[in-house]
Amino acid sequence: MAEMLRTVLHELPGLLSDRVELLSLELHRAGKALVQIVALVIATAILGVTAWLVLWGGIVTALVALGLQLPLALLVALVLNLVAAWAAVARARRLLPLLRLPATRRHLMFTPSHEPVHSAPAIHETNSSSSLAGFRATP
Repeated sequence: MAEMLRTVLHELPGLLSDRVELLSLELHRAGKALVQIVALVIATAILGVTAWLVLWGGIVTALVALGLQLPLALLVALVLNLVAAWAAVARARRLLPLLRLPATRRHLMFTPSHEPVHSAPAIHETNSSSSLAGFRATP
């Protein structure tokens, strides 16, 4: 019993050091994700305002000119702005789980069994705009 206690006390600094290093690395990654989220929120706001202005520009142009070509062009601009805003929001939603420090939380949890804790699937940072059906970021 005393030998086991000495062994645990001997290995304790290394275990704590590993956890602190993991926390440090993950906080750095979370900070980068937060910067990206803030930038994407700002971009989304700018694109949303642009879409709003294009919408009203189209309404005014349609009323004044009564021509179909200019409003059609403005409608295309509106749709493109809305699509770009959707893409920015989708990217921000994919970054949200990084702020919850998943690896640190997994390693700090105590499990009653002696089975190894399986890691969660990796979060891949891509620029694709794949469908997020069923994805819900929870706090």
